[in-house]
Amino acid sequence: MPERAVTVETFVELERGQWVVDIVVIFPDGAVRRRVNTFRTEARARIAASWIKRAAQRDVEGPLHG
Repeated sequence: MPERAVTVETFVELERGQWVVDIVVIFPDGAVRRRVNTFRTEARARIAASWIKRAAQRDVEGPLHG
């Protein structure tokens, strides 16, 4: 059985003129960072990051805040 994630976080950064969204999934023994997508505007990137984070948090065991 795969190990369950402890928490997830998304990051929005400006890179070469476009906004990128990365997701970081934290496991008890390490972390994995992946590029999700690029966006032309910061607003769209932040909206996407918010949706991605909320969807990923559904799969995280335990309380979301605490």
